Amino acid sequence: MKMRACAVAGMFYPREPSHLEQLLEKFFSAVPTVAGRPLGIVSPHAGYIYSGHVAATAFGAIPSDFSGTFVIIGPSHRGYITCVSEVPWETPLGVVDTDEEFVRALDIETDELSHRDEHSLEVQVPFIKYRFPRARIAPVMMGQQDYPGAVRLGEKILDAIHRTKRDVRIVASSDFSHYVPEKKAKEEDLFAIDALRSLDTKEFYRRIAEKRITACGYGPITAMVTACTGMGAKAAELIRYATSGETTGDYQSVVGYASIAVI
Repeated sequence: MKMRACAVAGMFYPREPSHLEQLLEKFFSAVPTVAGRPLGIVSPHAGYIYSGHVAATAFGAIPSDFSGTFVIIGPSHRGYITCVSEVPWETPLGVVDTDEEFVRALDIETDELSHRDEHSLEVQVPFIKYRFPRARIAPVMMGQQDYPGAVRLGEKILDAIHRTKRDVRIVASSDFSHYVPEKKAKEEDLFAIDALRSLDTKEFYRRIAEKRITACGYGPITAMVTACTGMGAKAAELIRYATSGETTGDYQSVVGYASIAVI
């Protein structure tokens, strides 16, 4: 496999380049200002009509002149093991190169086939291509999301940053509560997110378990926070929270989305 082809273009986001550009331009035109320069972000990975405006507020918190490497950590929705991709990634807006040296420095198994259909990583890449055209990516698909494994992944990322001396920003790809009433989703999601304000990942896991919150990327979030803490981050800020109900009008069964900046 010489390139990771688009798998969900035309489903999760527009396949036609000009339509995709127009949509991304609209999203980024409305992003709020965030104090500081985030080292990591949480960004949702649903269809753009549902969560694209939230994802843009996450990427919009990073200055558009960033030209380093984005480590994208997304959960495997098909039960694959944690693995990386080394090949370039296709988007309707053009190809995004991987930072092969950084990917190798992660010392994680490479498995291109497992990445082939995973949307949690793919939906982030057009945002990067549009806003940061000179940036490269290091795609990491996370399998098991136990707490020790998430911390180890964060430590591997931090070690790779130190060894390669790359300028890195880390994207944790995650949606939050799935298919519950909006009131419950918002209450419980914000309860879990509040633990991240002080970068307390153990409390974040505890709250996820206590409320049985069906967030799909709590492991990637913890790995990102772990690495960012090692890079000097002190706090996290919730930028925006929304649900699918705002798009569908169905508030009885929603998915929650959050953009978070770790600074």
